[in-house]
Amino acid sequence: MGVISFLIFGLVAGIVARLILPGKQPGGWIATLILGVIGAFLGGFIGSLIFHADFGTWSLANFILSVVGAIIVLVIYGAITGRGTKRA
Repeated sequence: MGVISFLIFGLVAGIVARLILPGKQPGGWIATLILGVIGAFLGGFIGSLIFHADFGTWSLANFILSVVGAIIVLVIYGAITGRGTKRA
């Protein structure tokens, strides 16, 4: 997967993760991109550990793992910034 396609993949994974999590998360679309890309790395790493496979292509399994990774990153980021996913 190229750099541009990985950034787009991370942005989409970050958007889906923000839609899944309730409440208001901090940051705009750039934060969504960054958190999504970090989540995609995390999801790919977790997937390679669990399934012993290479997740370097566009696939449903890779997308699901990227969204799960982005959700984990969003929860950690919310805990660090103190905002969490509480409704205001």
